[in-house]
Amino acid sequence: MRDHRVLPPRRLGCVVVLAIAALAQAKAAAAELTLGVAAMPRVATIDPRFQSYNIEMVEVTGGRFWKPYAVAARPDAKPERFAARTPIDLHDDRLRRLAAALAPAYLRVSGTWANSTFFADSDAPPSAPPAGFKGVLTRQQWQGVIDFSHAVGAPIVTSFAISAGTRDAGGRWTTEQARQLLAFTKSTGGGIAAAEFMNEPDLPAIGGAPEHYDAAAYGRDFATFRAFMKDAAPEVTILGPGTIGTGADAKALFGVSAAGIDAVSYHHYGALSARCSGDRTAQQALSDRWLARTDKTLAFYRALRNRFAPGKPIWLTETAETACGGNRWAATFADTFRYLDQLGQLAKAGAQVVMHNTLAASDYGLLDEQTHLPRPNYWAALLWRRLMGTTVLDAGVGKQPGLHVYAHCARDMPDGIALLVINNDWRMRRRLTLSAASQRYTLANEKPADGNVQLNGSTLALGASDQMPTLNGAPTSAGAIVFAPATITFLTVANAGNANCR
Repeated sequence: MRDHRVLPPRRLGCVVVLAIAALAQAKAAAAELTLGVAAMPRVATIDPRFQSYNIEMVEVTGGRFWKPYAVAARPDAKPERFAARTPIDLHDDRLRRLAAALAPAYLRVSGTWANSTFFADSDAPPSAPPAGFKGVLTRQQWQGVIDFSHAVGAPIVTSFAISAGTRDAGGRWTTEQARQLLAFTKSTGGGIAAAEFMNEPDLPAIGGAPEHYDAAAYGRDFATFRAFMKDAAPEVTILGPGTIGTGADAKALFGVSAAGIDAVSYHHYGALSARCSGDRTAQQALSDRWLARTDKTLAFYRALRNRFAPGKPIWLTETAETACGGNRWAATFADTFRYLDQLGQLAKAGAQVVMHNTLAASDYGLLDEQTHLPRPNYWAALLWRRLMGTTVLDAGVGKQPGLHVYAHCARDMPDGIALLVINNDWRMRRRLTLSAASQRYTLANEKPADGNVQLNGSTLALGASDQMPTLNGAPTSAGAIVFAPATITFLTVANAGNANCR
């Protein structure tokens, strides 16, 4: 008896021919994609400080944070989670110079540890945290944050302590610690641009909240926080809820606080890192499925915004390759596809601010935490900062498997267009036709899991005395442009003739 699940040779041959024809048509369609820069419509406008970053509170105070992976360790070795670290030196010349190159930006000083950090508003800080706290922030350390903020052009975004030490006998949050921090900040010429009540209220046990802390308790405390802020610091933008999940807890927390926020804030990590038993592999770093997680999380929070806080802007206040310090390749070019594709997706969707975690700590830092030398994502951030403006356009390409294209008006180039073309296919070259001459900036590395990156064939690195390398584009004629596998390319077109960019 014939097994009808097996096609006879003639029909099988037809299927193969049709499959080959379909593949050829798909390739031809990709080859025929044309970008008409003059006709690209405007779809969004983003905050000038759209690309921003975090310095965790525990970096400022010193303490235990996600331990970087050992360089010589076996790939299958179980990594240690935490390591003690001294406070970050916010007066370090290299750190300041590299951060300033990303301005304008926001500097967020928050994180899980901020929930239980005591602000010592005295000249003689305690040697150990008071009861109900786990860390101590001194005046000198917070002054360092304020000085750094001024020096690098990055206004401060923060959150406040909410642990047992901040609460009255009935378990209600009190304003004293927040009041002291705000008063000291103002007294020294500093300022806070925006604030969340607490970091990730949907993880209350991890975040130092009281036992059995729920949405009702959060709503009560948030109302106290909002009333206090509107009285003590009405100029501060109130963000919330700052949750990380996409489940019932996040919905409930959103519902009880949405009426009091000025902007929606949320966190996004596509997965957990190996430190926290995550199972991501470097081979998945460029997949469309992995990159699409950014949009899925945004869609969840955008739906909540539309329901509970219509019209409010959306800020992604914490994000990186994976939670718990990132995987090994978070420090390599393999993660740059996620970094830039995330910026492109969120800008096109109208999100206003994206804060990368971190500037210079653990494996997901833009800079190495010991040397403060740039990693591939830093160079990507610098190119975004220099080339991509705040007016977002529709490139007209749509979502293509393995090829993601984003368009903005060019920064500091009237009538200019900037394009970001990501070929996240490991094997296939891609081709687009551009109707105008351009300057081309291609980031590549034959070994994406390497810690280096090349711009138009030259490895990017700081020069003597930490001079920035010259980030020049390569002149490219109008017509077909080929993009090699696993590469990221910025293109700038002068005099594009697009009315949205004049």
